[in-house]
Amino acid sequence: MLPEGEIKTRLDEVRGRLAEALRRAGRAADSCRLVLASKTQPPAAVAAAYRAGAREFGENYVQEGIVKRAELTALADITWHLIGHLQRNKARAAVATFDLIQTLDSTRLATALAQQQRNPPRALIEVNLGSEGSKRGVAPDAAEALLEAVRNELAVVGLMTIPPPASQPAAARPYFAGLRLLRDRLAAATGLRLSELSMGMTEDFEIAAEEGATIVRVGRAVFGERKG
Repeated sequence: MLPEGEIKTRLDEVRGRLAEALRRAGRAADSCRLVLASKTQPPAAVAAAYRAGAREFGENYVQEGIVKRAELTALADITWHLIGHLQRNKARAAVATFDLIQTLDSTRLATALAQQQRNPPRALIEVNLGSEGSKRGVAPDAAEALLEAVRNELAVVGLMTIPPPASQPAAARPYFAGLRLLRDRLAAATGLRLSELSMGMTEDFEIAAEEGATIVRVGRAVFGERKG
């Protein structure tokens, strides 16, 4: 874990870069939220970022999120995001732990999530824009069918994507623009208010913000390199 002062310095720098990207794009300063990807980071690192002003954190694994949330119950105003793949057999635990599930990718998962509580959980549909076999998510041309199939089971509030790896951050721009256009098309076709676009990570979050992201997921730029 980095020293608390360094975490604060890094967080302030990322916030400044995000604010500048939004300014360049002519967007409001509060139109994109920063979610800190805290995978493998100890609860103490999350607490340090919280003391520096962070309030939204993303976990890749349900069990790790359960442990951290339990250890940080005193920090009552944290919003927890699941940003990793979710297996159906962990739906109950995920609904109890996370405020937003960003990786909805099937009708079977939607049904498993919807069965866990009276009020359906909030979710984002994960879209595999690069058609990568190594990544989860639905194909862009299958997103509307999934949205229509699950709209009465879950509160779907937007889309999420991870672009293919590239040597230059600018290579992600077409994918981010594509997700925004897909969101707009789906909102028009379904009448749903799909307000969230989760896209952009440490390498490319500024480009994502310029292209309309409402959530960026940043880990290494704040916490340093992951161990494990």
